[in-house]
Amino acid sequence: MKPSLIKTCLLSLACTLAMPVWADRVKDLVTVAAQRPNQLIGFGLVVGLQGSGDDASVPFTTQSMKAMLAQMGVRIDGPMSDFEQVTSASRIDIKNAAAVMVTADLPGFAKPGQRIDVNVSAIGKATNLRGGNLIMTAMRGVDGEIYALAQGALTATGIDASAAGSKVAIGVPTSARIPAGAIVERAVDNPFEKAEFLVMNLRDNDFSTSSSIVAAINKKFGDGVAQAVDGTSISVRPPQDLNQRVSFMGLLENIEVTPSEPNARVVINSRTGTVVINRAVRVTAAAVSHGTISVAVTATNEVSQPNPLSQGQTRDVQNADIAVNEPKNPMFLFKPGVDLREIVDAVNQVGASPSSLIAILEALRSSGSLRAELIII
Repeated sequence: MKPSLIKTCLLSLACTLAMPVWADRVKDLVTVAAQRPNQLIGFGLVVGLQGSGDDASVPFTTQSMKAMLAQMGVRIDGPMSDFEQVTSASRIDIKNAAAVMVTADLPGFAKPGQRIDVNVSAIGKATNLRGGNLIMTAMRGVDGEIYALAQGALTATGIDASAAGSKVAIGVPTSARIPAGAIVERAVDNPFEKAEFLVMNLRDNDFSTSSSIVAAINKKFGDGVAQAVDGTSISVRPPQDLNQRVSFMGLLENIEVTPSEPNARVVINSRTGTVVINRAVRVTAAAVSHGTISVAVTATNEVSQPNPLSQGQTRDVQNADIAVNEPKNPMFLFKPGVDLREIVDAVNQVGASPSSLIAILEALRSSGSLRAELIII
């Protein structure tokens, strides 16, 4: 092989080894501060239910229904006889309607006329919102201004059924969604068009990743374009022309950056028994033994029969047997610096259940052997 060809092959191999194994786009690591969403909330009525709504004991439902009908020219309150006044509550006992709270997130840069998804939740005695229709509801921001109007048919995934004293429920039938159920009526002011600097915030605080993003941006657009504020925020100087600013941000967010390794974390969901361990978790030298003691108590009812001519009485006697079982689970040893695979293999060897794994990880963290942040949700 010629020397020049050998040099070319070695150079190609060196370039291949120098390339990052994986990289993320800037848009997947950061969010633009000017693009933050805003939360909206509203109070509304759902109609069209099959008798699963509120009743007369929920005053705000009847009051809201009266106010809505009054705006449409339907008069409910008026001169009534004594009998009518007594029975007026039953006449407005509308079980096909329910009072609900409507919530939504208004995305950044949302413009009037665009549609957003809304969530609907019952706040009265309604038992099922399935098949209901939300009447026009004003969605307000924290400043009290109306930013969207919501209306439409509900999509409820939860169901419940009852018969002969038995009841089956799947999901939460008192919560529902309306995809694209609200129309934006007002835009939220943001500094994107006029700000001299734009701030980008990392989704996860990390100084190394912040430095890598700044270096990649300055390498592409020139020194001084980006500057790290801290481990979370990055300040970027965009062009002043709006068209150029939009193009600049489009190029910037597609820059590929190799983020640093995440913090060592172990996330435990105590309700479902789910345990997630990232690959940065390490364990120092530790010996672990885990076992459970089971105690079984069985009772037998017998009859004590006296001997003939003893003048005794026949009595019921209860005998109890107690058995204690302690499985002989072997101990396993963690060597210093073991990784995720070795942790999982060692725990699986002793046949630990998810609940046992949670107990082992908590004990390792308490002993100082688990080099990771333990998050229990």
